[in-house]
Amino acid sequence: MPHAQHPLPGETLTAALIVIGNEILSGRTQDANIRFLAGRLGAIGLPLREVRIIPDIADTIVATVNDLRARYGQVFTTGGIGPTHDDITSECVAAAFGVPWERHPQAEALLRAAIPPERINDAVLRMATIPRGARLVDNPVSAAPGFSIGNVHVMAGVPSIMRAMFDQLEPKLPHGPPVVMRSTYGIDLREGQIAAGLSAIQVDFPDVDIGSYPFRLDGTVGVALVSKGGDAARVEAAHARNRGLLRDLGYDPVEGEPPLRQMSDVELTPGTAN
Repeated sequence: MPHAQHPLPGETLTAALIVIGNEILSGRTQDANIRFLAGRLGAIGLPLREVRIIPDIADTIVATVNDLRARYGQVFTTGGIGPTHDDITSECVAAAFGVPWERHPQAEALLRAAIPPERINDAVLRMATIPRGARLVDNPVSAAPGFSIGNVHVMAGVPSIMRAMFDQLEPKLPHGPPVVMRSTYGIDLREGQIAAGLSAIQVDFPDVDIGSYPFRLDGTVGVALVSKGGDAARVEAAHARNRGLLRDLGYDPVEGEPPLRQMSDVELTPGTAN
């Protein structure tokens, strides 16, 4: 039976992400989508509140989709919509909503237009099979579409395809006040040095999400202090306190985030939707 619960009032402008794939849990593949989605969702006022990484197991996918779609305004999934036997996200979402899983004529037409006839087979057409009533999410990179049903949005796991799908989906999502984030960091700094001072700042700014994040850069260590929230003035005030804390400890605060290495994408071919 379909899961009938809905997000509570005040939770409609929230989001959760389900990362689906044995390859993520095994460590074979590094997920490159969480940071992108967190940033883009925050920018449109849909803060990402929870991320779950789960295996390609049908019961787990169905239960997770039903749990999170009942508690958050919007739920996004990545991975498991390709042509192979372990790509079961689409049929599991159909089961979660209690609707048939069936061939979508428009999705099939998109695949047939992009892929040579000799490569079309039942496995390829599996990517055109989606829950009844779902709305397609275009895939301008490699044709095989994602889809939305209710408040659940199913996208590919390959980073460049997922990002292209999200670009198509974003204008159709509900928007709220953007999440504002300010960051500063200190070099040759340890978290233990700022713990007490940062706790005091958090007490003064209970409406701002304040965090500390250690990093290693060019052979040395440091800590980034981040303030995040929906009220720009309050975030700015907390950020100023964070910078003052570093100065009081004898460190020169550096504005922004410490440099991070970017993950590379994989080579893509038409029809890819994984």
